[in-house]
Amino acid sequence: MGRKKHPLEDTDAELSVSPPKRSAAGLPSLLHSLPLSMTSMGPSRTWKTLAALNQKDGFDCPGCAWPDPEKRKAAEFCENGVKAVGWEAEALKIPRQFWADNSLGVLESRSEFWLGQQGRLVEPVHKAAGSDHYVPVSWDRAFEVIAHELKGLETPDQATFYTSGRTSNEAAFLYQLFVRAFGTNNLPDCSNMCHESTGAAMGETIGVGKAAITYADFAKADLIVIMGQNPGTCHPRMLTALEEAKEAGAEIVAVNPLPEAGLINFRNPQRPRGLVGKGTDLADQFLQIRLAGDMALLQALSKRVLDAERAAPGTVLDRTFIDEHCQGFVGFAAHLATLNERDVLTATGLGSADIDELAARYLRAEKVIITWAMGITQHKKAVPTIKEIINLLLLRGNIGKPGAGPCPIRGHSNVQGDRTMGIWEKMPPRFLEAIKREFGFAPPQHPGVDAVDSIRGMRDCRIKVLIALGGNLVHAISDTKVAEAAVRKTRLSVQISTKLNRSHVVVGDQALILPTLGRTEIDRQGGVEQFVTVEDTVCAVHRSVGPLEPIAPDVLSEVAIVSRLAQAVLGDKVPVDWAGLGRNYDAIRDHISRVVPGFEDFNARIREKDGFVLPHGPRDSRTFPTATGKALFSVNELETIAIPQGRLLLQTIRSHDQFNTTMYAMSDRYRGIKKGRMVLLVNPSDLTALGFEDGGYVDVHSEADDGVDRVLPQLRLVAYPSARGCAAAYYPEANVLVPLDSTAEESNTPASKSVIIRLEPAAAPVYGSAAG
Repeated sequence: MGRKKHPLEDTDAELSVSPPKRSAAGLPSLLHSLPLSMTSMGPSRTWKTLAALNQKDGFDCPGCAWPDPEKRKAAEFCENGVKAVGWEAEALKIPRQFWADNSLGVLESRSEFWLGQQGRLVEPVHKAAGSDHYVPVSWDRAFEVIAHELKGLETPDQATFYTSGRTSNEAAFLYQLFVRAFGTNNLPDCSNMCHESTGAAMGETIGVGKAAITYADFAKADLIVIMGQNPGTCHPRMLTALEEAKEAGAEIVAVNPLPEAGLINFRNPQRPRGLVGKGTDLADQFLQIRLAGDMALLQALSKRVLDAERAAPGTVLDRTFIDEHCQGFVGFAAHLATLNERDVLTATGLGSADIDELAARYLRAEKVIITWAMGITQHKKAVPTIKEIINLLLLRGNIGKPGAGPCPIRGHSNVQGDRTMGIWEKMPPRFLEAIKREFGFAPPQHPGVDAVDSIRGMRDCRIKVLIALGGNLVHAISDTKVAEAAVRKTRLSVQISTKLNRSHVVVGDQALILPTLGRTEIDRQGGVEQFVTVEDTVCAVHRSVGPLEPIAPDVLSEVAIVSRLAQAVLGDKVPVDWAGLGRNYDAIRDHISRVVPGFEDFNARIREKDGFVLPHGPRDSRTFPTATGKALFSVNELETIAIPQGRLLLQTIRSHDQFNTTMYAMSDRYRGIKKGRMVLLVNPSDLTALGFEDGGYVDVHSEADDGVDRVLPQLRLVAYPSARGCAAAYYPEANVLVPLDSTAEESNTPASKSVIIRLEPAAAPVYGSAAG
């Protein structure tokens, strides 16, 4: 098959805007997803993959980490899952001539969307030092190049090893084992840019940084509060769980700066009324909060709970739970007694009546779930904000009972499993000691670098080699220009990928692209079919087996790549049978069963139809593996962002036709944006106050303490019902506005949801004809 042409819609030349939608899914979800899948895969591959998608004997969707219900439907997938599978499993291959026809300079001029449309990678390619072209090479030559560079480093810490959340448990465990045997803990991953704040906050307060609920708990809850999250786009199957909860009597409250269609109304495409009827209204209350105002809201809610207890002693708080399982309550209550309501209203943009209404719902409910995502985790004060979520839940014992608990919603399909397997720059000593016992070598003890610090290290020439097991680090991380310049300073950059992205064209002196199998493909080692495993957002572990033949015979699995890489770099340096582990994934799981708590008897348990759920002390038995053995009420000082006159606060957002940095198309159906992404969503009153009009164009400048003028030019203004004083632009394009050093305290996660911006008038862009 020939390469796809560069589409006109890739230029924003046909951008159009219509009012945002007030319902999600329904018949349009089928009409938008199935044609894309049919075009990329063809009818036979489409039906073969969709029949196996998220089934107990099938493969796990690469599109998100949403858990599966115990009883699966025949069509256990969503619109964006269909798009994700179609994008990965398409039949189009990048031909060898492509590399001769396209220099790095040409490829760099193309967009992220165009790069992803060129087809599957099917052979290793190498860009030599001083060259402007990739050239196909053998696998042996590729591993030889990597081994030469790694062995030539002065210290193993001069290399950093990134991991994407699509990586399986088996590949992740083997990868971290190789990296630590090499001699470093430099294991950044995509979680550093999303839920690192969650892990820091929950790890300190309840001892486990994972959801403290199960899938079944949604239907048992009395109240579900959804904060900083857009499930209709990022986790569409969550809408089914919310619909089931609503039908069981739960109230749902949405807290977000933008109204999101999926939380207004859900038209379930697997029900007749979802296809032709009005669907199900979900949110009973919508609090349109200002960006970074969530901490103030949570403190105000907790204060109202404490006030209600003072008014009716012994009837509101769960005193038994607090006395037996918690510490720090007295100091927490004393701190909130001084909370200023005026400060709360200023920070949130809400009225007292709005907060009173939510507080009343919370006080009526016996079982409460609070979920959140990037809208909470990507702020300077993200960690204390999440601690306030825990504070609110602890007050009435909403942890460790059915239908209640904190539930961070992970985005990538195995990002949580990768962390469980040891993909972290700061794994605890007990994990490192288990590695030593199992494999007979001493892993390094000093902490490694995370994603932001990896960029800093490359920028400052302290890190000279970047190896990435999946993902698109250079386009996912903040401060795009700084990140790109940093990667270009490396001696070698290596990407292990299924398809092209920006990280393949922004490279070091030397560069390699190593093609790997997708989640949809059969993985054979020595003629024997293997399977891999993943962990979802509620700690359930299950098998994943692809139904399709590999895209090409020379493409290796992630496990095989890591195995051969370790052999080339380490040889017999450590007593690990790398080749044997690459041939037999059961052997990897046997090692995991003896290293990672909760995975005992892994190979037997994972072959059960439903897999298994990992133990979780706070959820299962109200035991809290914190420093003191109790859940912690924390005291957090409220700090608001001072926005100068004439400025706005920006958040980056995903479109509906997007997964992380991958674009399936150039539209955002629910927000009314069609065939374009270079837009800035601003409240109409803010546009008027700033002297701009809907449809005009502006250059967007971010304002930071470092004095650097970061600019995203020529965005079209869209009058949009956002919170006053707040604006939104698409990720990853708007990453250029986020300073590298603007990160969340404690977690070092980019603060992409609270960027102060200034708008300057600009001319409309001039578009030429589409490129071929």
